[in-house]
Amino acid sequence: MWRGFTCSCPACGEGRMFGKYLKVVDSCTSCGEELHHHRADDAPPYFTMMIVGHIVVPLVLVVEKVWHPDVSIHVMIWTAVTLSMTFALMPAVKGAIVGLQWANRMHGFDPAHRDGVHPPGP
Repeated sequence: MWRGFTCSCPACGEGRMFGKYLKVVDSCTSCGEELHHHRADDAPPYFTMMIVGHIVVPLVLVVEKVWHPDVSIHVMIWTAVTLSMTFALMPAVKGAIVGLQWANRMHGFDPAHRDGVHPPGP
């Protein structure tokens, strides 16, 4: 997950995970690990909102308690802080989710499932 959080390939830690802002590359340029079958879906935005919310809300309360700024100041400050934190954290959180899927061999990362060989059922 740490390799994914640093936006590196979860297999080797050297290749880049993203070709664009949030577009995961099809395969690692360094080790060739296929990354196209990840299923991050809605988890990265959800976790990013949780992280940002748990940071911004206490800061809003502290600033209000200490300085009592006007509501328009609150709106300007916290809109900018929230958007900045969200856009900064989103690739790292998505990378961590893809890294978690890779580590747990989920969604096509399991070599046995990729080759058409399935483990025996119960």
